[in-house]
Amino acid sequence: MSIETALKRTPLFETYKKYGAKVIDFGGWELPVQFSSILEEHEAVRKEAGLFDVSHMGEVFVEGKDAESYINFLVTNDVTKLSTNQAQYTAMCYPDGGTVDDLLVYKLENEKYLLVINASNIDKDFEWMKQHVKGDVTLQNISNETAQLAIQGPKAEGILQKLTETNLSEIGSFKFAQHVNISGISDVIVSRTGYTGEDGFELYLAANKAEELWEKLLEAGSEDGLKPCGLGARDTLRLEARLALYGQELLSDISPLEAGIGFAVKTNKENDFIGKEALLEQKQAGLKRKLVGIEVTGRGIPRHGYKIVSESGEGIGVVTSGTQSPSLKKSIGLALIAAEYSEVGTPLKVEIRNKQIDAVVIKTPFYKKG
Repeated sequence: MSIETALKRTPLFETYKKYGAKVIDFGGWELPVQFSSILEEHEAVRKEAGLFDVSHMGEVFVEGKDAESYINFLVTNDVTKLSTNQAQYTAMCYPDGGTVDDLLVYKLENEKYLLVINASNIDKDFEWMKQHVKGDVTLQNISNETAQLAIQGPKAEGILQKLTETNLSEIGSFKFAQHVNISGISDVIVSRTGYTGEDGFELYLAANKAEELWEKLLEAGSEDGLKPCGLGARDTLRLEARLALYGQELLSDISPLEAGIGFAVKTNKENDFIGKEALLEQKQAGLKRKLVGIEVTGRGIPRHGYKIVSESGEGIGVVTSGTQSPSLKKSIGLALIAAEYSEVGTPLKVEIRNKQIDAVVIKTPFYKKG
């Protein structure tokens, strides 16, 4: 079997060519890394708006009388706090506190939820969910029938508003509207969430309607500077906003606490949950490793996997993500390092091409909108 046929494709694959996409293998998916240039797309999202195809993400329905208590056992956050039409960021952990995945939980109605999981983890996560089913619960993996588009940036609301009668200004952050009609495409979930550090929406709809919605959005946003965007800009945007990426900041041997998403870990919730004891222990004993923001002050860009050393030359950790920040015009990265070096202002060195380059721990997020 050739590489081409082995890679998975989203419903928008045939549309990429029309917009000049450069396509790469991303975790077994054939996805656009860029359409114009990473820099141009990054700037469009920060200043106007960008449109992303994120249909590779996974979606699972969880339904039944015990859906809430089952999900609460599965995840670190407290889903009992969710109202209908509200979303929550959370993580699933292994018993030792390592991360299975980070995800979004959407409460559709009292006994029905939508879980949105990472593309490279769909099969693994779904197996994990099935293994831990408790009580009256049914699971349905709807990833193949579902598309997801993300429109992000300061002009996102205005562009999307041209295509729907639903009042988008009434949808608050981490809230969503169901059964929305967007320019004749019915039954869209419109969620005020995103992965860029900007305002915007994630749109869930039937896979066979994705291409039509993509075209209508680009047409509606043409005079507002809306640009199709690829994975390259998605990565630089999320890194500037210090949003974790599974496989880099989060892994089976990195806990949500170490990765700095402790706000999504509720060890005091009433329900027991998988990994609770290990996470409580980490909290009480104090973390041995922490994820920090770094700026490389010497010449060079920190990349995933590069070694971090202390001033005295001792290996203290590793870069999880790094880039030349388009917004800040600086070399930045996230690094998982020994906790005693995690204070803002601590000088470090990054091993770049066998040279130790000066760096310093800085405050995150690197970028905040407005």
